[in-house]
Amino acid sequence: MTSTGIRLNAPAPGWAIDADVVVVGSGVAGLTAALRCTAEGLRTVVVTKALLDDGSTRWAQGGIAAALGEGDTPEQHLDDTLVAGAGLCDEEPVRTLVTEGPDAVRRLIATGARFDTTAAGSIALTREGGHHRRRIAHAGGDATGAEISRALVTAIRDGAVRVIEHALVLDLLTDPAGRTAGITLHVMGEGQHDGVGAVHAPAVVLATGGMGQVFSATTNPSVSTGDGVALALRAGAEVSDLEFVQFHPTVLWLGPDSEGQQPLVSEAVRGEGAHLVDAAGTRFMVGQHELAELAPRDIVAKGIMRRMQEQGADHMFLDARHFGAEMWENRFPTILAACRAHGIDPVTEPVPVAPAAHYASGGVRTDLHGRTTVPGLYACGEVACTGVHGANRLASNSLLEGLVFAERIARTIAGSRAAEPVPAAGQDGPVPAADARPATAAVAASDAGSRGPVPLLVPEARHEIQRIMTNGAGVLRSAASLEAAADALETLHLSALHDAEEFDKAAEPGVESWEATNLLLVSRVLVAAAQERTETRGCHWREDHPGRDDAEWRRHVVVRLAPDRRLVVHRTETEAFPPARPLILTTPTADREPQQ
Repeated sequence: MTSTGIRLNAPAPGWAIDADVVVVGSGVAGLTAALRCTAEGLRTVVVTKALLDDGSTRWAQGGIAAALGEGDTPEQHLDDTLVAGAGLCDEEPVRTLVTEGPDAVRRLIATGARFDTTAAGSIALTREGGHHRRRIAHAGGDATGAEISRALVTAIRDGAVRVIEHALVLDLLTDPAGRTAGITLHVMGEGQHDGVGAVHAPAVVLATGGMGQVFSATTNPSVSTGDGVALALRAGAEVSDLEFVQFHPTVLWLGPDSEGQQPLVSEAVRGEGAHLVDAAGTRFMVGQHELAELAPRDIVAKGIMRRMQEQGADHMFLDARHFGAEMWENRFPTILAACRAHGIDPVTEPVPVAPAAHYASGGVRTDLHGRTTVPGLYACGEVACTGVHGANRLASNSLLEGLVFAERIARTIAGSRAAEPVPAAGQDGPVPAADARPATAAVAASDAGSRGPVPLLVPEARHEIQRIMTNGAGVLRSAASLEAAADALETLHLSALHDAEEFDKAAEPGVESWEATNLLLVSRVLVAAAQERTETRGCHWREDHPGRDDAEWRRHVVVRLAPDRRLVVHRTETEAFPPARPLILTTPTADREPQQ
């Protein structure tokens, strides 16, 4: 058994539908998986938290990386990815990404995506941080994600794929053997269904995007609350590398008290020649890395933070006045409009920027086919950890990863369809995840609580979690800051347990309380992993351990949730991912190390 018996406190499903596969999320990964599953003849249902075209993909500006240009090769793309990943990329999934990527992009074009082209008619390519060649395909200048989303949404609608919008996924359903049997979800009153229901399916694909809302300032939309990671943890799946949160170096700085989703200033602006400068106009990345402003994102973010510390400043500047009005208007119209909406004109003045939470390099651990450690549960896109990104994602590899691994998942599900019938409702049908014993001794969590529904946090706790995480587990981390964050999160956890015992204090089930509860769980896991990794690597920056320690830490931190809600933390033996096999505990009365 792999499941924990832990689930969100929610009403019983009041309606149900059947499918062969349910895809949760409507970004590039989710919609690609849904289209390919449908093409394989699978009855597919897409569940999305907002509108179908409101996934995280549409916010992507820069582009999608693939070896499409003359003289470029998958091997060169692989080399750049491995360097950016700071020694923690698993080479096999990276090689899969870069070799299958070009054809995946061509299939995306065949689906209807229109990329910018040169005067000769070939795809226009640009550079971003960490790339030694121009290999970033873009659309609408700086609206690549919006164009990809448009094309995929159109294909989904043209293909009559069943979609449930305004739906928050709650928990995984399993059959009596412990295999995936669907999901429970809550429709927020604006879809065909209403309230809590279920989709019964032997295959579930998580494509829920990121968890940037654990921090006060992020480029992620408000729906990015880590729901997929939290569901997977409650179902017994392993997550990996959650300490590696990429802070985008150049996010429009809107003031010291600005919170929520912040406007992104794409790395492609630097790719076209913009410079990072301080208030005096001095370039400070020159000499810090051979690529200067186009160094991998963790290096640029650290360079900005160091300069801010040295000068007591709360932001730096991105200077692209030399572009001129025509280039800004044609190449970066989205960014230009966002800046001007906030009273800044990049044509005539430098743009104030500072790092903000952007992308989770870690997530639900998968194999090359998107399979997690829970049978029948798959993950792709930002919610997944395939081993591609290592300690720091290479710019514009995310959209490509979503494409490539979504296609691989569809092929895998189609290949196993005959052996995975939809269970009938009733005694042998889907049930909430069953009990299991933990695999190892726990790290950094309380013994309080028991199996069953998770006590919910009040909606107001969301802001407290964001404050705790920003102060203790942001760009700069230390043993003291992480311990303070862990203690504060544990206090929230114990408070929810206490309040659940008193009827008048218990939080009511609902979208805001479910989101806050998910944020707490993923925050606890992130902090536990960051405490475990006592080195600085990629986008994990420990001030008290400033060096990179390959002998001790060129390996992955893996976390799962035990049935008593403890966090089970261990590290892998090497930088390679172990197989994503289900954790089968042969002695249920004794704690064991996870089987690899």
